Amino acid sequence: MIRSLLARLCLGATATLVAAGAHAQEFPAKPLRLIVPFGPGGVADVTARIVAQGLSEKFGKPVVVENMPSAGGITGAVTVTRATPDGHTLFLVSNQQAVSPSLFKSLPYDPVKQFAMISMVGSFDIVMAVDQSSPLRTVADAIAAAKKDPQHFNLGTIGVGSTQHLSAEMFRAMAGLDVPTIPFKSSGEVLSAIKGKSVQVMFETVPAVIGNIKGGSLRVLGVASTKRSQLFPDTPTIAETVPGYVSVSWNGFAAPAGTPPAIVDKLNAAVREVVKDPAINKKLIEVGMIPQTNTPKEFQDFLVSEIQKWSKVIDTAKIEKQ
Repeated sequence: MIRSLLARLCLGATATLVAAGAHAQEFPAKPLRLIVPFGPGGVADVTARIVAQGLSEKFGKPVVVENMPSAGGITGAVTVTRATPDGHTLFLVSNQQAVSPSLFKSLPYDPVKQFAMISMVGSFDIVMAVDQSSPLRTVADAIAAAKKDPQHFNLGTIGVGSTQHLSAEMFRAMAGLDVPTIPFKSSGEVLSAIKGKSVQVMFETVPAVIGNIKGGSLRVLGVASTKRSQLFPDTPTIAETVPGYVSVSWNGFAAPAGTPPAIVDKLNAAVREVVKDPAINKKLIEVGMIPQTNTPKEFQDFLVSEIQKWSKVIDTAKIEKQ
């Protein structure tokens, strides 16, 4: 009787594996839907569309991008978690999903448990920059100036809870500064403030200010990545002055939890192949992204580590939950 039960269990497991393999071979069976939790035209939307086009060509099926902007990307995230977990609905996951658990009192979804991570697509360096007329030349100069005259030294970023804002807060804490971080509604407003000298240092992603940097109106003091940027190889990392300081903005793809592993693996292989394609790689770099991919497990572990990191930053900065 026990042998008979074991035999049936083995047959059932084998049938499940065979079915999963068959579904993976047939995938995709229809057009794919890519939910982007940002408005059209931004760097996240642009990079998503670049990769979506590559996936469409690879799979021979349209990959339709749907923009669903909302606070914290909640609308898009919930839409994906409620979709059929068959790999045909994808989500552009980003720093928002790492920050939101600590920024909101409650979320209608769990970013760790309700997504099957596929692969990172790339990261965006965050830079610490000053106006071209500023006397500050290094990160150490900025720290010294802030400590010497804290009442006349402000850090500028875009909105509360953004990666840029949290990057400034983390810098303030790690550098031991008692100066305010002033959040603005847009990058344009931060640029105006730094030009008008009401802000002395700004933190922003490269794509948002790359034109200003190349044009010479902004000077980069340091980059927030673990190593010197491909775009600014002669510019030091902030960590060379403030040991341990690292902050990056990133994007990647995820699917609803419960998506068969074989399909997740197929999507992972496709994303990695598309991102490595020379033409697509070049397009991503041109918009200020550093293309990079990883395995589903690596991406999952990265998300968990990012949630833990930003939770500490938000607590230290005493940012009120929304």
